[in-house]
Formats: sequence, C-alpha cells, structure tokens
Amino acid sequence: MSKKYLLPISVAALIGLAVGAIFFMQISRIPQDAESGQTGSLKIVSSIYPLAFFTQQIVGDLGTVTTITPAGAEPHEYELTSQDIARLEGADVVVLNGANLEPWAEKMTDSLRAQGVQVVEVSEGIATGTDPHIWLSPALAKAGSAKISKTIASVDPLHVPIYQKNTQALAGRLDALDASYRAGLASCERKVFVTSHAAFGYLAAEYGLLQVPIAGLSPETEPSGKQLADIARFVKQQGVSVIFFETLLSPKLSQTIARETGAAVMELNPLEGLTPDEVAAGKDYTSVMQHNLRNLQTALVCHQ
Repeated sequence: MSKKYLLPISVAALIGLAVGAIFFMQISRIPQDAESGQTGSLKIVSSIYPLAFFTQQIVGDLGTVTTITPAGAEPHEYELTSQDIARLEGADVVVLNGANLEPWAEKMTDSLRAQGVQVVEVSEGIATGTDPHIWLSPALAKAGSAKISKTIASVDPLHVPIYQKNTQALAGRLDALDASYRAGLASCERKVFVTSHAAFGYLAAEYGLLQVPIAGLSPETEPSGKQLADIARFVKQQGVSVIFFETLLSPKLSQTIARETGAAVMELNPLEGLTPDEVAAGKDYTSVMQHNLRNLQTALVCHQ
C-alpha cells in the first residue's frame, strides 16, 4: 500500500475509536439492571433546592435526586466537600443553575464532562445579565425545567415518554402558579417593594413591580452607610410599609431600615434553599412561592 494512504486511514481510525469511546462512556453511565437489561435508577445531583424540586418532578421514581447545598446553607458562598465532589463525579446528570450562582461550578464542569457526566446549566440562554434567580419567575422556571428534561432524556432515552409526560405536568403547575401571581398582583396600591438582596428582579419584571434591594445580587455584599441612608429616605418618600427579609440570611439590615422608617418586616423567601424546619414541615417550592405571593399582596396592598 502506498504511504500516502496510511495517514488518512490512521486519522480515520483514531476518529472512529474516539467516537466509539465517547459513545461507550455515555452508554455505560446509564444504570442497567444486570439481569433484565432495563434502565435502572438515574443518579442526579442538583446544586440548589429549586432545581432539585423541578428535577424530581420530571424524573419521578426513575431516578434519585440529591442536592449539593445543604438545608439551611447559602449557595452563593457554599464550598464543596470531598463527599460533594464524589457525589458529583458519580452522577449520571448534574443540574447547575449557572450565572455565577455556584462559586465552585466553573472549576468542576469541564472535569465532570470529561468523565462523561451530563451537565446542564439551567440559566444558560434564560438569565439576563448576571442575575441567577430564574426560579423565582414561574415562566422562567418552566423554560429551565424543559432544559433539565431534555438532558435527562438524552441520558435515558428508553423513558422519554415518561419524562415528557412529567414535564408537561410540571409545566401545568408552573402555569397555574403564574396565573395566581398575575391575578393576585393585578390590583395593588403599591408597585415597589424593598428586599434584603436583589433576588427578585425576574419576578418583579414579570408582574410589573419594582424591586429595591438593600444589598446586591450576592447577599454577602454589604451596603455602605450612604446606601442604607438612601434606602431609608426612599422608603419614607414612597410610603413603603414593609421591609422584606430572607430565610437564610440575618434580618439585621432589614430590621435596621424598618426601625429607622417605622415600617414592618416580613419574610420574602428567595428559595435558594429550605431551612431544616421548612423541610420538616413539608414545605416545597410551590408552597413557599404561594407564601411569598400572600406576603407581597399584604405589602403592596393588593385587592382581589
């Protein structure tokens, strides 16, 4: 054989081997029952609670879903443990929010994908700017859930009809939640609300409201004395009667503004995670979002 044909054949062979290896890696990650050959339980790891909630609704009893950020922890500053890394590397699918919410994700994502783990960044193509809190808008949560469903289906194609059915059911519940917010916030005397940090931008934009945050997109950002004074002045000028605090953060800043202005304090949960007490009480994404709606209606003086 002429030497001029050896290199193309070698390159083609190498490409074939590489494609075959990638295909085998993906197939081997689908859990199989040793005797029946049927797909078993998928191992799915999510970074935060709301994504775990959506994922579990989609996968049903065909997979187990665990969350990296523990109950009561703040995901903006959470650092991985060795056990977390082992769970991520042993997963079939890893569900991340993206948009800089998880400080550890950038270092881990390429490594996980190289090991054959399917990684989906739910906010990619959905989030605008640097705000990661897409799950607080039911409409954006619906779009993100569709991305999760597509990734799960790519790993376990045998059960696509089930995943599609579950995703449609989840979409229906999110549509109903969206309708509740639209109706509940349609006739309010006020449109401005003050929050601990800038988590509610998508929700505010969706329903024609204005969020005024005490801190920035990250709750660890401490406002200056001047910023606090400006917010207090704004609260008095606008007649804001409620300052919202968050479940996973100290209410100190909200209480400070409230004392200076005579406003009340109420909870508005950004749902970055549940507390152990909320877990024990059986609260979930839907019930917390409904609680948020009721508190917004009170703060904004809404009429049914």
